[in-house]
Amino acid sequence: MKKVLFVLVAAIVLTSCSKKTKNGQANEAQSSQEQTTIIPNVPMPKFNSTRAFSYLVKQVDFGPRAPNSEAHAKCLQYLQHELSLYADSVEIQKFNVPGYDGVVLHLANVIAHFNMKSKVRILLSAHWDSRPRADHQPGGPVDKPIPGADDGASGVAVLLELARDFKESPPPVGIDIILWDGEDYGKEGDMNYYCLGSKYWAATKPSMYQPLFAINLDMIGQKDLSIPKEGYSVEYAPDVVNLIWNTAAEMGITQFADSTSGYIYDDHLQLDNIGIKAVDLIDFNYKYWHTLEDTPDKCSPESLDAVGRVLLEVIYRKLNSYPYTRYAG
Repeated sequence: MKKVLFVLVAAIVLTSCSKKTKNGQANEAQSSQEQTTIIPNVPMPKFNSTRAFSYLVKQVDFGPRAPNSEAHAKCLQYLQHELSLYADSVEIQKFNVPGYDGVVLHLANVIAHFNMKSKVRILLSAHWDSRPRADHQPGGPVDKPIPGADDGASGVAVLLELARDFKESPPPVGIDIILWDGEDYGKEGDMNYYCLGSKYWAATKPSMYQPLFAINLDMIGQKDLSIPKEGYSVEYAPDVVNLIWNTAAEMGITQFADSTSGYIYDDHLQLDNIGIKAVDLIDFNYKYWHTLEDTPDKCSPESLDAVGRVLLEVIYRKLNSYPYTRYAG
């Protein structure tokens, strides 16, 4: 992913520029009438890490999923087909964006819905594209697309397995899965060309859609996984961060580290910008980031299992302990 880890000074500047809008939205939400809604107790499925890892490998087998490539088109068809087996509804949000050197990028977000009758909804997301250039290749940048096993395929793999789980054991709340496109297209330092799919969705979101919160998965598959609390997540969704990390601690899942990272510009920030509490699950400390060596052998089923199991526990068992405001629509 593009993953820009801001130093503290840059983070302070960015957050101070946007704080008025975000705090205004948060205050408005807090002033809404709070309602007590009991989340029903339903059977919780068991996360299959072996199958999840096969989803990771399958994506990489298509080749680098850089926009406008043949692998990109084939993977889109695969994701649409796979989610259609499990979701109540699947839609492809196609859009075009001007890229570098006069190129027009043909992009598509993949959106799947589960338990569509529920007004209490949670948004889960990950980006499915891979980077078109290996900026951090040892020896110097290489103008070749990366395989994107951890950086892209890992988050999607967990969500595909969760989609299967949601089919086998319907969740107690509504779940929306969005696979973002064009997240990792931009050149380093050019934020205008990162997070293209999440920016487009945020600009076109139905006005009545307001999930309880959102969780974005990115770079969560590496073998030595350690997920700190990302800076923007702590700032704009501290209660959701506490919910996730406390759940992991209770389960004895040590891949969720009791530490805080810097601020990372990622898809979750585009949701924060429109008033959706969003948390980014990301281990940015990855030796093979933006290199041609970002391949499945650097990842593990155990890492996918840690994330998948925590998300299932949060969704099926912990929501009644989470104080929230019920939104209509």
